[in-house]
Amino acid sequence: MCVACRDKHTQENLLRLRCIDGELSAFSGVGRSFYFCKVCLDDEKKIAKALMRQCRSGKKDELMSKLKEIVINE
Repeated sequence: MCVACRDKHTQENLLRLRCIDGELSAFSGVGRSFYFCKVCLDDEKKIAKALMRQCRSGKKDELMSKLKEIVINE
């Protein structure tokens, strides 16, 4: 389920991420994680709000730049 829109999607249509101590990273197979659907990745405002909530951080610009880096590498 996407944490931004709360819609259920198949895993192929989701990007799996995790936050450790307020730092965003791609999911490595261990620990808690969350998903964003590919549709929501285009809505920067919705993604920023969900990222700050999931990572419990107010560092919007840092989280968004790290997300863009992860998406490019995926």
